[in-house]
Amino acid sequence: MMDAAQLWVEVNGGLIIARIRGVPTEELLRECQSRVLQLVQDTGRGRVLYDALELELPTVDPALIQQKLESELGSGVKLRRAIIVPNTRVAFLARLGFGEGDYRVFYNDISAAIRWLEEERPA
Repeated sequence: MMDAAQLWVEVNGGLIIARIRGVPTEELLRECQSRVLQLVQDTGRGRVLYDALELELPTVDPALIQQKLESELGSGVKLRRAIIVPNTRVAFLARLGFGEGDYRVFYNDISAAIRWLEEERPA
């Protein structure tokens, strides 16, 4: 297990990419959400790739924190998110955390996640 969680949020091509490693704290998850939303506002891009391949979730707490963050999003914020996970436990907790949003969970498949994010959707 890692000592401290790490966060990277950046724009790459047409996507915003957020990577989290280790055990996330509420502060780290809030920082991630804040940085993603700032980049959405700055770039006008709403397609976000969450790389959770090195995320460690020993408890359900991070999922509950993410639920709270989701409930705080304004209705005007339109995000399409792909979440890349290493296993079924992280997938389950991601689904619990992100709830009813426009997202999809991918198991260890970054290229499929990127293809899904880049798909044109009918209006």
